[in-house]
Amino acid sequence: MGQVDVIVLGAGAAGMFAAIEAGRRGRRVLVVDHAKAPGEKIRISGGGRCNFTNTGIAMERFLSRNQRFALSALRRYTAADFIARVDAAGIAWHEKTLGQLFCDGSATQIIAMLQRDMGQAGVELWLGTTLGEVRRAAGGFEVETSRGVVRAASVIVATGGKSIPKMGATGYGYKVAESFGIPVTETRPALVPLTFAEQELEWMRPLAGVSLAAGRVSRGKVGFDEAVLFTHRGLSGPAVLQISSYWREGEAITLDLVPGRDMAAFLAEEKRVAGRAALRTALAKVMPEKLARVVEAQAGAGGPLAEMGRAALEQVAARVRGWELRPVGSEGYRTAEVTLGGVDTDALDGRTMEAKGVPGLYFVGEVVDVTGWLGGYNFQWAWSSGWVAGQVA
Repeated sequence: MGQVDVIVLGAGAAGMFAAIEAGRRGRRVLVVDHAKAPGEKIRISGGGRCNFTNTGIAMERFLSRNQRFALSALRRYTAADFIARVDAAGIAWHEKTLGQLFCDGSATQIIAMLQRDMGQAGVELWLGTTLGEVRRAAGGFEVETSRGVVRAASVIVATGGKSIPKMGATGYGYKVAESFGIPVTETRPALVPLTFAEQELEWMRPLAGVSLAAGRVSRGKVGFDEAVLFTHRGLSGPAVLQISSYWREGEAITLDLVPGRDMAAFLAEEKRVAGRAALRTALAKVMPEKLARVVEAQAGAGGPLAEMGRAALEQVAARVRGWELRPVGSEGYRTAEVTLGGVDTDALDGRTMEAKGVPGLYFVGEVVDVTGWLGGYNFQWAWSSGWVAGQVA
């Protein structure tokens, strides 16, 4: 195939969705990906069940240099629209928590739906095909591939970010943008576990595997009430992954072990009714015992509650509700679910995802500087941005 109307670079969520929409308009569409199978991030997402969207889509749940950029696409193709498509495909789903929607069965059902829709729309798919230079040519563009040069009137870049390199993630899409003079904002791992220095890990490592079903992790005014998990390297769990998108090196985060509980009153009552008990015994009623022992040790409280004065108990209560910790880094792109930053939204038309200075060149999905919260937001951005590009490319 030497000439097509649209070539889509990347067979992930955004790329396949854009291809389907363009194909349905009668465009000759080719999708090219170096992977052996399409939709690999879909396949592993949500523990293999694909958290395909969220019912709580709102602009403040997306990070971008221009937070309002995504609004047009998200309004034009909504979570309800994608749910309707899933329903039409006969895929059963359920809401887990916080508006997160998952397949009842396997994430491969979503991939199968997209592949079927591409086939019905006449889209051709080249897998195991390396991409090279993208350049302007008469009537559009030329794209170098390991199968030869392909000419197209339009190019949709849907190559994702740098997250999970073992699945083949690269910075290819950013290089394409820069080759056309399109700026790329700083990129960094997001939705990723945080790591700590050795002095912190001395007490953290024995807690590896201990979790809080409902902790709160915050940085400044932003906070998340979800599960927290201690690891050999530091902290993970949904609340930590969420805050990682807002955290920067050198900053502290605050861990609330018992959100919403008046710990000063709780400890005072425990002292009154069980003064001979150790502090860890009281704390173990509201948190895992191993964690209670660490809090006791760091408070220097080895005796019974009866020997602790009001000020000492209040200090413990304050620490439990506002434990300041200072990560030194993250686990990086190796385990990051998404990439923060990307193709600068100022250079794109939010209604079409077309590059303002390069007619016929589009960027969709994770490669763009739009990053959602954990919980289906990034998939919805993929569907929405792919959909709008597919209407015009």
